[in-house]
Amino acid sequence: MEISTVRQGPEAEAADERALRLQECMYQYSRAIYRSIKDLVDPYADLGTQLRLRREVLEACEETVERLAKDPLYFSKPDKALFQDIRRYFPITAQARVAWAVHEGIAAAVSFITEQVESGALDGGVARCRATTRKGKPCQRTPLPERDYCPSHQHLEAPVAA
Repeated sequence: MEISTVRQGPEAEAADERALRLQECMYQYSRAIYRSIKDLVDPYADLGTQLRLRREVLEACEETVERLAKDPLYFSKPDKALFQDIRRYFPITAQARVAWAVHEGIAAAVSFITEQVESGALDGGVARCRATTRKGKPCQRTPLPERDYCPSHQHLEAPVAA
């Protein structure tokens, strides 16, 4: 999994460190999903085929989580996409357990990525306004310096006690 940016100086080192930590975390999510379902791969196949199928399941998990990390705002239903990619490797009797494991693992990864986006660790390190629009979607503007809200939503900021 690669999340790369082009920066220079101390800011670049901090950004590279954050990107490396994010990569490690996302790697853990894909591996957790894989570990929870690897033993459910077609038990009736011979050993060589089972190993090949497990490798393909691992690759699908990693590709899905990598895509989620690179493009979190535009990856609709990643759990469904992953399940559709790997369901053929499992007997019908195990597919409900696989679907549940995929759903839970991807939900945890999505939650983590959402936290990272909201804190500004992703999206170039730019924080986003914490307000929502009239349609209920998150405001996409950059907040004022050392604030949680953009100029349009600064009235929502809690007053600071003196």
